[in-house]
Amino acid sequence: MAASSNSSLSGSSVSSDAEEYQPPIWKSYLYQLQQEAPRPKRIICPGEVENRPKYYGREFHGIISREQADELLGGVEGAYILRESQRQPGCYTLALRFGNQTLNYRLFYDGKHFVGEKRFESIHDLVTDGLITLYIETKASEYISKMTTNPIYEHIGYATLLREKVSRRLSRSKNESRKASVTNEEHTAVEKISSLVRRAALSHNDNHFNYEKTHNFKVHTFRGPHWCEYCANFMWGLIAQGVRCSDCGLNVHKQCSKHVPNDCQPDLKRIKKVYCCDLTTLVKAHNMQRPMVVDICIREIEARGLKSEGLYRVSGFTEHIEDVKMAFDRDGEKADISANIYPDINIITGALKLYFRDLPIPVITYDTYSKFIDAAKISSADERLEAVHDVLMLLPPAHYETLRYLMIHLKKVTLNEKDNFMNAENLGIVFGPTLMRPPEDSTLTTLHDMRYQKLIVQILIENEDVLF
Repeated sequence: MAASSNSSLSGSSVSSDAEEYQPPIWKSYLYQLQQEAPRPKRIICPGEVENRPKYYGREFHGIISREQADELLGGVEGAYILRESQRQPGCYTLALRFGNQTLNYRLFYDGKHFVGEKRFESIHDLVTDGLITLYIETKASEYISKMTTNPIYEHIGYATLLREKVSRRLSRSKNESRKASVTNEEHTAVEKISSLVRRAALSHNDNHFNYEKTHNFKVHTFRGPHWCEYCANFMWGLIAQGVRCSDCGLNVHKQCSKHVPNDCQPDLKRIKKVYCCDLTTLVKAHNMQRPMVVDICIREIEARGLKSEGLYRVSGFTEHIEDVKMAFDRDGEKADISANIYPDINIITGALKLYFRDLPIPVITYDTYSKFIDAAKISSADERLEAVHDVLMLLPPAHYETLRYLMIHLKKVTLNEKDNFMNAENLGIVFGPTLMRPPEDSTLTTLHDMRYQKLIVQILIENEDVLF
């Protein structure tokens, strides 16, 4: 195997410490291989073929056998034709010459041409990309398998030393919190001890926006040469060469994405809205402990609505609630939801509930849903409370902090029950399906679990001072 050839290409760093920054060394071996790959050579049919599909060109040779296709290609590397199957009329095949043999691929069209996952505007582009992939995988299979072993990820500007230290500190705090829970499970104060550790971790002014977050990778087509920001190798192919995190913009190979740490730092410029945005993504993008919607709405409700009859149970006008949603999406934390604009406090409570309902992952996550439901089914009150606490510790930090803050607020609501007629049970009925949804979209499951959803929220409110 040829040794990797390295070349320094100019690149910009997002590191905050210019003295620590060293330009990354992009590895050009795979780029050189792409340049060496065979070029496609279209073999044109000399005559007009009847019933030729309109989306194929003169490279289509009609119904011919594999042997005839092989003869037409003439042993020329990169040569290709299209043919219709003799055995299955209406099915089409790409015959491609590579590596001194003729390769046959079942060809499909749905507005674009494809033989696998990638879809192409033209047959020429499909063959070009295929030849590049075949050549690189033939010449560098061992090299590709080892690409992820010595990543440059931790040394490029994207991952600064400061963020590494903060992430490690936050990780230690979470581990200490969970260890405290296990060590003291026989003591009555177990919930308070572990929650104090966790709350202390969240209160650090440099920790609240460093919650662990996975990257939101999506297949991406890069225009012009691009190098992977994890392994520093060239991202080969014509289209869909790799993946890009839609939240922070990190570009990596698809196989490298499995090794990237869960340290996404969302870029506010990429976050287009507040509602319907992943909770952790939103708080990290805005450098906040909790979504600003939650903070702003709760401040407004506590300032002028705690004694309002039927608080959270009475609905505001849907159009006005949508207006509040649009204001947050448009103006963020500058959104004006004061009494001058929205005198009816039920509009603000409606906007807050809508925010929770619109979350792609509920506050009580899909991963923890069944565990909470199982905890609610425990008959012993003490054991049930301990089980609920244990599951709370499994929530992602941003979800935990948001839930904690909301429960403190709802506890205040219940303290004004004489005026608003809203106790913990009533609020559980309202917030159960708002804060937690079953992973599978099943109406039957939702109906069956409603009483347990209500009970979980009721327990969280009534035991807020112990559980959090």
